[in-house]
Order: sequence, then structure tokens, then C-alpha cells
Amino acid sequence: MSLPTSASPRGARLETGRAEPPTARLRPIVDLDSGAVLAVEVAPATDAGQGDDAAALGERLLALARSALDRESLLPLVLPVPARLLCAGREPFSLLESWFRRAGRRPRDITLMVDAGLRELPSEQLTRGVAVLRELGFRSALGTARIAPDLLVRSAPFFFRVDAELTAGVPGDERLTAIVEGMTRIGRGAGSFPLAAGVCSTAQLVGLRKAGVRLAQGPVFARDDWAPGERVAPIPDAALLESTSTGVDVGPRVSEFMVPAVTMTQDATSEEVLEAFGNDSALSSVILIDHRERPVAALDRARFLLSITGPYGHALHARRPAQRLAGAPRTVARTAPALAALRSAGTERERVYEDLIAVNEFGQCMGVVHVSDLIRSLSRG
Repeated sequence: MSLPTSASPRGARLETGRAEPPTARLRPIVDLDSGAVLAVEVAPATDAGQGDDAAALGERLLALARSALDRESLLPLVLPVPARLLCAGREPFSLLESWFRRAGRRPRDITLMVDAGLRELPSEQLTRGVAVLRELGFRSALGTARIAPDLLVRSAPFFFRVDAELTAGVPGDERLTAIVEGMTRIGRGAGSFPLAAGVCSTAQLVGLRKAGVRLAQGPVFARDDWAPGERVAPIPDAALLESTSTGVDVGPRVSEFMVPAVTMTQDATSEEVLEAFGNDSALSSVILIDHRERPVAALDRARFLLSITGPYGHALHARRPAQRLAGAPRTVARTAPALAALRSAGTERERVYEDLIAVNEFGQCMGVVHVSDLIRSLSRG
């Protein structure tokens, strides 16, 4: 049996000679800050154990992807990948990447989660396999937190799953809670984020929030028959404890003042930024982001135009990276109190009126905040 030789766009049958592809169960992945569904986790509805060779595993992964995409075409997807398939090299994932592109989905919107069998792989093989996924444009994830901390740091996945058995121990079991807290700190230090699985109670939500977890999935949010487009259960107030709320830092949050940001990749040229400013006279800043949509630099309108329109400015800078003229991003958590954000803006006298960048729990750019809006609102209050 061989792997499929051509990718199938959404809505087409897989030409593998098999019966209908397995139906996928779809589970919402919820942001514990906003209660919004950020992604959809895909799981086989049945245990389709028809062969364990690379070809069979690759075919089942492709069939699962098609089944999921027939029902969810907008939100990012999280697909399970058997750890053994990483041993098959690049081919199965190249076929998957080609199929997604033909179906109109970018690989960066797809996270491939290596299942718990990763613990049986040599660490070098796992890190090589994860590197292949990244080269093809996919995001990677580890399907368990029960791994050596150094392996989590070396593989640096986009996120990792906190096993349901660990989640069940939060907050009552101090030992399991300590594991969750420890792996969360290690993961965040490596740029990875924990996803708590099997959450079934408000007490667990509160404990996970205190441990630093911001993504979760489980029956507390939706039933097994949940489908994309349906609502999930609202986050209980007790789970929305704001770690930033202390003392006088009360009142409106940064999220209330956010406006859409104009973002470009970090290798954008000054000419591209100049065009953006020229097309919108009200645009006050352009944010440069990395491949994970995290801000790496900020271009203030006045400073940028002063540099590029000065003597020889266009000749010197236009075709070169705009980052040469940018300043460090001034970020603030979108859940932070507006008063705290205003204080942060005042720490740099030369840039006090430049836009603040509101970020989510991943450090990703969610929008910008005009300091003048904060001053106007708080002065009225």
C-alpha cells in the first residue's frame, strides 16, 4: 500500500481505494481570558487501527484532515499525529501540506500534535521530526506534558497538552498541581504554551489560571457532539481572576481601547511601510511581527516619516528593511487595567505618545492602543 500521490481539495474524495474517511470529532479549544474558541481540536471518532505502517498512518491523517475541513473551514485546526509517523521522514507531511494549500488553508493555521507515543522516540528523532513540520510551515505541538523538561525546551513546540490525568489533580492534589505549574513555567520560558485537557469543573479552571494556563479543552465548555459555530459554555466569573488587578489598578481594561493594528512581517521594506502610511492619513503606527504574530518592532508615523523624507532618506532606506528605523515594541497585556497601561507609557519620555501594542497570552499582537484615548477616557473618569 502506498501513500496518496495527489492531494485532494476540500470536498473531494481521497483516491486511496479505501472506504469513506473516518468521521472526526471536533472539540473547541477555549481562551480562558476571553472565553472565545481559538481553535478546533480534531480527533478520530473511532479507533481506525488498519495498519501501522507509514503509508497507512499517512492515509488516515489525510482522511482525518479532509473530514475535519468539511465541517470547519475558518478556525485554526489541531490535528493528531502518531509519533511513529515522524520516523517516515518528510513525504507524508509534504503531501498533507500540499493538500491543505489546495484546499485553501495555510499550513501556519494547522497545528500538528504529536501523540503521547513521542515518549518512546529518541529525543534526537523527535526534534528532527518537529523541525520538518516547521520547515513545511506547520505549527507543532506535543500531546503530553509527561516528558523531560529539557525535551520540551529543545523541541520548543507551539503548545503542549497538559494530560487530563494532571488536570484532574488541579487544585486538590499538590503534587500534580506542582507538575502543571512547573511544566507551564518551563514551557512559557521556551515560547510554548500549555493546553489543559479534560477540564470539567470551575475549580479546575481557577486552579489552572493560577498555574498560568490560558488554553483549555473539556466537557466544562461543550458536549461531545459540539460542532463549529455552536456556542461554548461561558467562562465562570471565578475563572477570570485577573493577576494584574492589584491596589488602585482598577477600572476599564486595555481591551476596551484596542483598535485594529496594521501589521507587516519583520522583513518588510521601508517602501512598503511608507505606502501604508500614505494610503491612510489616520494611521499612527505599523507593527512588525514574527512568524508567530508576536510584535518585534514598531514604526511610529512621525518618527518614520521624519527619517525617510529627510535628505537622502528615501535613497538610504526605501529598499532596506523597515526594522532599521523601528523602535522596540511597547507591549501591554490586553487584560491589564488601562491605568497600568498609561503608567507604562509614561516610563519613556521620548515615546510617551506612541501607540501601545496589546498582546494576548501568547504574546501575539491583538491591536494597538492610542495613548491619547487612555488619557481622554481616564481624565473623564
